[in-house]
Parts: sequence; C-alpha cells; structure tokens
Amino acid sequence: MSTNPRSTIPFSRDALDQVLKRRFFFAPAFEIYGGVSGLYDYGPPGCAFQANIVDTWRKHFILEEDMLEVDTTMLTPYEVLKTSGHVDKFADWMCKDLKTGEIFRADHIVEEVLEARLKGDKEARGISVAPVEESDDKKKRKKKVKEIKAIKLDDKEVAEYENILAQIDGFSGPQLGELITKYNITNPATGGVLEPPVEFNLMFETAIGPSGQLRGYLRPETAQGQFLNFSKLLEFNNEKMPFASASIGKSFRNEISPRAGLLRVREFLMAEIEHFVDPNDKSHPKFEAFKDLKLRFLPKGVQESGSTELIEESIGDAVASGMVDNETLGYFLARIYLFLTKIGVDANRLRFRQHMSNEMAHYAADCWDAELHTSFGWIECIGCADRSAYDLSVHSARTNEKLIVRQPLAEPLIVEKFEIEIAKKKFGPKFRKDAGAVEKWLLARTQCELEDLAKELKDEGKITFEVSGVEGKIELDTEFVKIEKVTRTEHIREFTPNVIEPSFGIGRIIYCIFEHQFWARPEDEARAVLSLPPLVAPTKVLLVPLSSNSELQPVVKQVSAALKKELIPFKVDDSSASIGKRYARNDELGTPFGITIDFESVKDLSITLRERDSTKQVRGSIEDVISAIKGITYENKSWTEGTSKLSPFETQAAE
Repeated sequence: MSTNPRSTIPFSRDALDQVLKRRFFFAPAFEIYGGVSGLYDYGPPGCAFQANIVDTWRKHFILEEDMLEVDTTMLTPYEVLKTSGHVDKFADWMCKDLKTGEIFRADHIVEEVLEARLKGDKEARGISVAPVEESDDKKKRKKKVKEIKAIKLDDKEVAEYENILAQIDGFSGPQLGELITKYNITNPATGGVLEPPVEFNLMFETAIGPSGQLRGYLRPETAQGQFLNFSKLLEFNNEKMPFASASIGKSFRNEISPRAGLLRVREFLMAEIEHFVDPNDKSHPKFEAFKDLKLRFLPKGVQESGSTELIEESIGDAVASGMVDNETLGYFLARIYLFLTKIGVDANRLRFRQHMSNEMAHYAADCWDAELHTSFGWIECIGCADRSAYDLSVHSARTNEKLIVRQPLAEPLIVEKFEIEIAKKKFGPKFRKDAGAVEKWLLARTQCELEDLAKELKDEGKITFEVSGVEGKIELDTEFVKIEKVTRTEHIREFTPNVIEPSFGIGRIIYCIFEHQFWARPEDEARAVLSLPPLVAPTKVLLVPLSSNSELQPVVKQVSAALKKELIPFKVDDSSASIGKRYARNDELGTPFGITIDFESVKDLSITLRERDSTKQVRGSIEDVISAIKGITYENKSWTEGTSKLSPFETQAAE
C-alpha cells in the first residue's frame, strides 16, 4: 500500500482503524452485546462528516441539475420487487465449507486465494512485493496463507491467474464453481473442501401488517420508489423532458460474509439519481463544458483480454469513439469525478470500470463503476448505468399504468402498429374470476410480442399462453381476440423514457476518503493526521486558549460568537494539555484550522490561525481570520488566497 504524499511513513490500516474507533467516527453496533457482523454506528465526527458529504452531494447534483428530490418508504411490497427482478435475481453466489460450515462469497474466496498464490510466487522468484494490510479475517488464516506461498507457479499458471482476476466480476456461479474445482481452492484456514456455489438472495424479508399475509422486504436500493412516482414527478415538472429525480436514504442487503468494515455492511446510506431522457436524444446541454476533462477508464474489452491497463482520455473522446455510450452518461461520469475529488478522493486512485458483456444487465445500454483503490484493492463505490426503458416498462406492464411521456408532434405522423381487440363479453363466461387477469396480460404485450401473437393466430388459428396466477395453459381463437396491424395518423408522440442512473454508496466513499487522506507526520509516526477537505470536515475550527487564565475568556467568547454568527462549526479545547497535544488530537479528527488566543489577543484582539497539514500559522484580526476560514472552506480559495490579509506568525510554543 502506497504512502500519502505528505509523509514517508507507509500507510497502516491498523493505525487508521485505531484512530477511527478511538475518536468514535464509527464503532460496531451492539458492541457490548458482542456486536453483529456488518452493522455499525456512526459517532459524532462520523455523523458530521457523512452529513457534510450528503450536503455537498445535494448541492453538486440536485441544485446544479434542478433535480426533484423524493423520500420514499424503506418497506417495499413483494410484488414491486418481484416485478423489478430483485426477488429472482438480486443474489450473490456463496459456498460452504462442508466440514466446518463456514460460509464464503464465491468470487471473494477465488480472488483471495489466487492473489495469495501470485504473491507467494513472486516472493519465491525474489521479486519485491509491497506489504499489504491484512484484515482480521485474513490474519486468522495465516497458517494456510503460508502454505499457499510455498506453491510454485509456472508462467502459464501466472498468466491464467492474472486473466481470471482481471475478469473476476464477470463470472457466473457455475463458472466460479469450475474455478474452485480446477484450481483446488479450499477454506484457507482449514483446507476444508468447499461445496459448489449456490445463489443467496440478499434482501431482508419481512411481513407488513399484523396478519403477516402481505409479504415485503427492506428495500435493497432507493430507485424503485422513484420509478413508481414517475407520473407524479413528470406532472410536477410541467411535463417537461428530460428531468431527473433524486433520493437519499437507507438501504439494506443481507451480505453473505461482511468482513471489510464499512466497505461491506448490511445497512447503508445510498444517494441515487434517475435521469429520465428521450431514447431518441441522449445528448446533454452541458456536455460541451466537460468534454475535455480526462478520466481513467478500464473498458470491457481490456478486461476481457485479461488486462487491467487503464486508458486515460477525455470524456469527449470516450463518447465520440463509442466507448461511453452517450453524452448524458458521459456527462454524469465527469460530474461524478468532480464530486469525488472535491470531497477528498485521491484522483490517482480513482478509475471508471466498464461492466463486461457477461455481467452487464441484458437491458442496459452501458454501465460504468467508479472504483476507488484502498488497502482492500479496488472498491466499487458508484455505479452509473444507462438502464434503457427497463424499469418503467416492467412496472407499467405489471400494473397496466402508462408510465410514459406524451409530446405534441410538430407535424402529424403516419404510423403502423399492431392493435389487439378483445371480445370482453365472452371473457366472463369463459374465464370467470380469471377474466381480468387474462385481459390484463393481453393488453400489456409489447409491439414485438403482438406481432408474434398475430402470426401465431394467423398460422394456428389460435394463440396459446400462460398467465401468472391462472391455472393451466390458455387458448384463444378469433372468436375471442383479433390482432391486426392498423395504420393511424398520430398527433401525439408517446414514449417510455430511458433512465441514466448514477447510484452512490455513501459509506464506501467515506471509508475510501479515510484511507486516501490518512497519514503520519514524518517526524513522529504516532502523530496521525486525517486531511479531510475543509468543506466536508466534521469540525472546521479548534478554538484554543493558550492557558486557563480568566483574562482570555472574554476573547474566547467573542471569537465563539463570531464563528456561530457565520455558521462555522467549531470546538473549544481549554483543557490543561499542551497546545501541541490539543492540536494533535484534532488533527486526527480532520479539523483543518486552529485558532489560538493568547495574551496579545487580550491587548489588541488579534488571533493566530493554524493550518492543519502544513502547521503554518498567520495572525490578524478576528474579522480577517474568520473571513479567511470562510473563503477557504466555502469559496474554494487556496490557503494563500484566503490568508492574503493576514501576517505570518512564528509559533512561540512547541507543536
């Protein structure tokens, strides 16, 4: 793991974890009862940091794009998630140690073992290997890892392993099972044989109401509530297209084996955008302003060739070449990059990975993940997908509600399309209580499906189909139904919008920023610093009276009142610890500025401003110091620009 550019001391995940837990950024939930894997509580600095990131997200996306924010319920009926595909497909592959019963996520265990073997092979060849931080779970399996290191690989095996790791996100369950068998992958701790991978649905099931008859789930994402409210949102937007909705809230996934702290949890905060766009026009009016921004891409073709080499090019070129499907998708990739770098992500440890052909949803036009590099490897933090018209289409078909846009045509349009005519009076006697379900199924067919049914009716004299909830196959002849192609003149265009969906995992982003901005001062390894950008830092200012002398208190109160008036979060530390220790404690909390009040302050109301990372100090009036803090924190000014009215100051007390 590389060091932070501010320090020569190598990054230590253990040191970071100790700081985060000691300063109560977060802690395991129910800890005094032994805790529950994958559940965490945020403490005061963690809450403030998360709130600041969410506030920045709202301003960066919702305010900038005039998005319509909604807050939808976390309880979701079974039928909604059945229709969306989550009941059938929202699953990961898990495998069990047949002897101990220990459960692993199949792709994770394959990745872990193959990476350990490659590392062992490099060490056997005398190739320098950078130290990698191990999770507690990996440390417990150290004995087996040593055995893995003893395995010598030939050049062909090395190439095979690297090829597999480059494509690890694209393997199906059966394919993972084949890899486990082929490469003799076992439980790293015991060497126990693993059973073939089986699917495990990640949703938390519950019952809504006292009878328990209405099945439901805790939502696995915030998107469905936005899709179901599409017609209301379109009306609220005065029927104008394109437009975007947004939602921020908790989601739940019953992770198979959460072992990576905040990166893999069972309850987490999501921020999702659904940008509804005309399928015939996916340009974006603001794309031109961002087309020269260079991003680092890992396209599907590179991964499928077994490589992880990044391509760096402008978003304009990526869209022009077709690597990124359209302007609106490219626009959001650029905006995602700018948001992440604004809140503290290291741009050199950010890449956009395209979903490979075998992992991309069948309905998706394109999909990219923003991945951040940490001591755990590359972590997917944001997904940005063109989901075509899938979501609105399936919900419309299931409910028979038209989730469409109607736009007047400048000129009438002659169109040919298939229409179905149903003999409704005959349906009642034939189908009785099922008549409505059969009729609903027929009316929900797409043009392609109606064309197939029309051919079947003409060739066979009847159509045969099945309807969910209706027993047996249904047969209808021309006495009950007619399907014909008709020509009509249309003055209104009706279409189902496509959806561009950026989806943010806030907790994962938070943890990656912690790793990217954590370092130790070169002169003292014990002095840790969390270099959070002032904009999102939990507390902006530490107010430090030089001593407990009562003469300093009026100035402390005056500065406190001035900070409160400007709505700048601050803390006062008037403890008996040395000023250096007081600053060191708050460097760990990410506090970017310190204000020192000394006996000179009593005489002339001047105060000293300290910058966290460089420990530089400047001095000036209360008004000018607070103005500098505001400028640097909220107006994107540099330290030099913000403190231009202040004078350099040499500290009189040792840091």
